[in-house]
Amino acid sequence: MTNPTSIADTNDNINSTMNLDHTLDNGLENSLEHIDDLNYATLTDALEQTVFENFDDGLYIGMMSGTSLDGMDAVLCQFGGEENTQQPMRLLATRSQDFPPRLREVLLALCQPNGVQELIPTMGEPNSELDWFGWASKEYAEFASEVVNNLLQQSNTDVESVLAIGCHGQTVRHRPQMGFSLQLLDANIIAERTGISVVSDFRRRDMAVGGQGAPLVPAFHQALFATPDSTRVLLNLGGIANITVLPADANSGNNSPVIGYDTGPANLLLDAWTALHTDKGYDAGGEWAQSGQVVEPLLNQLIEHPFFARTYPKSTGREDFNLAWLQSELQKFDQASAHIRYSSADVQATLTELTAMSSSMQINMFINAKENSSVYVCGGGALNDYLMTRLQAHLPHCKVETTASLGLNPAWVEAVAFAWLSRQTLMGETGNLPAVTGASKGVVLGQVCFA
Repeated sequence: MTNPTSIADTNDNINSTMNLDHTLDNGLENSLEHIDDLNYATLTDALEQTVFENFDDGLYIGMMSGTSLDGMDAVLCQFGGEENTQQPMRLLATRSQDFPPRLREVLLALCQPNGVQELIPTMGEPNSELDWFGWASKEYAEFASEVVNNLLQQSNTDVESVLAIGCHGQTVRHRPQMGFSLQLLDANIIAERTGISVVSDFRRRDMAVGGQGAPLVPAFHQALFATPDSTRVLLNLGGIANITVLPADANSGNNSPVIGYDTGPANLLLDAWTALHTDKGYDAGGEWAQSGQVVEPLLNQLIEHPFFARTYPKSTGREDFNLAWLQSELQKFDQASAHIRYSSADVQATLTELTAMSSSMQINMFINAKENSSVYVCGGGALNDYLMTRLQAHLPHCKVETTASLGLNPAWVEAVAFAWLSRQTLMGETGNLPAVTGASKGVVLGQVCFA
């Protein structure tokens, strides 16, 4: 709007103010009498031409790189809207790319306090933690932009048809007890390189109202997977394991809230131990773990970690569970139990059992043997056949299967969740569940960087 002081002198402004006062005093009543003559159709037409014209017909991209840092997943999807209950979401295209080795190395270092001290900078690279953070934010965004553009190209999708990208960024520090969570990402670069608006920074608004900022995916689980017929438990086995409990009446407005929280480590430790002792980045199918034997005394020691005894809502990450912590625990175990011999495969079997047991202990709190209940697994751990077998052994009263049974490949659930969360943000709808995160109220999550 043109500033009146730029086109009129002071006297004109005084006269304009006096005329405005006169209008307000004498003409307000007449204006109100003719309010019915306003052309509401014209106003509606104008609003429909905004960037938020239609949320249901547009496409969304969701991106996810989890705690395990095994790569970046991206999905292109379309949501059917409230009126389309038969097909609430269509997964149109997917893509997964491994991180560039140097970027992954730096991200892993940033995930540990003062971890960048172990990095050896090459010419032109940073030499302090804060500089490394800035470097990685840019490189992460450049890589994410490449993944998006590859996804659009392979699916032959026009940029103009995508309303938003939901990009979580990479969590390098999650300290809910200190009231903050730090995600590494420069959304400006993604918006500029792709020509698509980006929604990011999903966690901190929840934390601003007293929440843990995690987990956020349960709200999506409720929207897509809740059913009035049975209790469903979603178990996500990413770097960290977390559960979402969907009561049979979760979407009915009754008094059975959705429950969700982290249960402990999953692929984070399994992958780290595998990479340390083999030439592989992960234990495919759990075959290596299956070749070993669970070391029960070690398992009992690991399950004593204080996180497992905390009440929900709770969340954790690489700050609590990491390779250094595991090696410290092994050192303590060796000192206390020098007579026990074990192999590296036995440790992998024990870590697999730790994931299965710690998550199942929590799930069993919400499963009634007499009720119709199911457990659906997603995340990379859903591809670990041995881990799935151990989960079923610990959950004898329900069938354990993957989210493929619900129509969504377990590898893409979290990426689709952040596409859905970006849509919630554009719609001005809440994206958190206070009963899950511990927030005082539901809030609209994320910040939007317009293309």
